[in-house]
Amino acid sequence: MTANTPPSLSAEQDAYLRDRSDGMGAYLVLHAWGVMVLAMAFFIAWPNPLSFIISVVVIGGRQLGLAILMHDAAHRALFKNTRLNDMVGAFLCGWPVGASLTLYRPYHLSHHRHTQQDEDPDLILSAPFPITRQSFWRKMRRDILGMTGYQRRMEFFRMEMGQDPSRWQRLKKLFQAEKYFALTNLVIFAATAAAGVWWAYFALWLLPLLTWYQVISRIRNIAEHAVVGDNNDRLRNTRTTLTNWGMRMVLAPYWVNYHLEHHLFVFTPCWKLPAAHRLLIEQGFGPRMEVAQGYLAVLRKAVSKPHDDADPGSPGHQRKRAQLI
Repeated sequence: MTANTPPSLSAEQDAYLRDRSDGMGAYLVLHAWGVMVLAMAFFIAWPNPLSFIISVVVIGGRQLGLAILMHDAAHRALFKNTRLNDMVGAFLCGWPVGASLTLYRPYHLSHHRHTQQDEDPDLILSAPFPITRQSFWRKMRRDILGMTGYQRRMEFFRMEMGQDPSRWQRLKKLFQAEKYFALTNLVIFAATAAAGVWWAYFALWLLPLLTWYQVISRIRNIAEHAVVGDNNDRLRNTRTTLTNWGMRMVLAPYWVNYHLEHHLFVFTPCWKLPAAHRLLIEQGFGPRMEVAQGYLAVLRKAVSKPHDDADPGSPGHQRKRAQLI
């Protein structure tokens, strides 16, 4: 097998990995929302600092889970029914967390066509690594304080409004771009208000979205493509991170840690990625695959740079530092 040739599949294996399930797709979406509702109820029933932190972590993890399920929908792997796949992927998975399935699909498919190459639109996420520990912790601080989430939303707003000289036209474009995010979040707010806990929308939905969701999204992005073995080898330019159930719950919901398998078999629903991993191991590809034993192992490699290259007082260093922080 050459570096750019994927592992071969038998007809039976190919059919199994391609087969989607409307029932499983519905279960995963309901599971994500159900876990978030239970996490909200947990804090409401037992309000204290510890239960609040647990709720924020669990809800932020399932918000990432919704984005992951939207990602499956972008590959038309969430539901067998195409219309159901796109409707649920957009309105119950993407829009509530501020992601557009329509915009994401062509962008993400371009990432798959050009993984870790100059044309890869996601290369900007992995190219800066390794970085220093100081840089990493600056990023984490901004994420957990909500600064990253706020800045990203402001960037989206500016991009969506465009450069039209008319303020009315800019606002009109913003409304058209954000109307479904606003609608789905209005429904969530209405549901919390109807339950007599209107404040839960802000404390237990928006806050996790602006904080923990940002933290684990960054860690997930690092784990998937940063400091990989060989950008030109399909078995080495994407990483699978093997980890335990607890870490998957808070960092990598819905089998997103099996990212190498996803890149090799893009048609495979997320819940079949562990089977795809076993298939690769059984075929003897294990030693050639980019696999990490846990997220801490990945982060150690990603923050292994001892210091910034430029002199701390130089203008180049100051510009670089401004980008990092």
